[in-house]
Amino acid sequence: MPAPPTRLATAVTFAILTTMAGTLAAAAAKYLSDYVSTGLIVFVQYAVCLITLIPWMRQAGVSGMKTRHLWPHLIRGLSGWLCFYSYFVAVKHIPLVEAALLRNTAPLCVPFIVYFLHRSGFTLAKTIGALTGFAGVILILHPEGTVVSLWHGVGFLSGVTLALSMVYTRELASDEPANRILFYYFVISTVLSAPLAVVGLKPFPLHIVPMLGFVGISIFITMKFYTIAYSAAPTNTLAPFSYFGVIFAGLLGWLFWDQMPDSRSLIGMGIVVAGGVITLLARDKLAQDKSTPAPG
Repeated sequence: MPAPPTRLATAVTFAILTTMAGTLAAAAAKYLSDYVSTGLIVFVQYAVCLITLIPWMRQAGVSGMKTRHLWPHLIRGLSGWLCFYSYFVAVKHIPLVEAALLRNTAPLCVPFIVYFLHRSGFTLAKTIGALTGFAGVILILHPEGTVVSLWHGVGFLSGVTLALSMVYTRELASDEPANRILFYYFVISTVLSAPLAVVGLKPFPLHIVPMLGFVGISIFITMKFYTIAYSAAPTNTLAPFSYFGVIFAGLLGWLFWDQMPDSRSLIGMGIVVAGGVITLLARDKLAQDKSTPAPG
């Protein structure tokens, strides 16, 4: 697919707004995890997102929903769903800022996915950056210096699947309108979430219903902004801005849960951010074009 045009100012603005909306949704999910299952939270979020697309669905009709890229939609939908599910599971068990940082290891994973898909994108500098970042991940995955934390591993899984979602969002954006990308993503994710929501269903207080709705609206806004951002610029250009989410998560975790990462985790976070920035600043023109073949 040919590369869509780059609109940097628009892309950066919406990339930062994406991290803000997504972090608020994660904080709400962490609060809700004391009352309902992660499966129900994820199901409600995608059901709400799908409902918000009804006006577009009525206007577009069946012809507007048809696609020639079913497999990319399936991969993007599955990876985006798994990203949010694993992220919300992680925030239930570990500090919000650590979960956010592990989710934002996506920039470190993007070059590996790009190489697998296009056999391009790696340079010596990128390799050094990726290895540096993963060294930081190892520090975070061993918070006590003994055994790997399962829940930190789940948080890292959200980063891997986010990277896959980034690449396929950019792939689809070259030939698909934003609402069609979101439509397939929300349908696939709602279907995947429904069985888990039913299995984990239990009585819950009515006062959390507005918060469930808030998660859904926040995620819809997140995905709308995310799709606009990654339709306007290459993945490698925008991925560093995802680290703003770590700052937002740290502030929310401190304000509402009095969560402060220990020194080992802080060092690991700094190394991950440094590795991600090195990896992405080291991009070359070929990597820019192919990584997105020129984005959850």
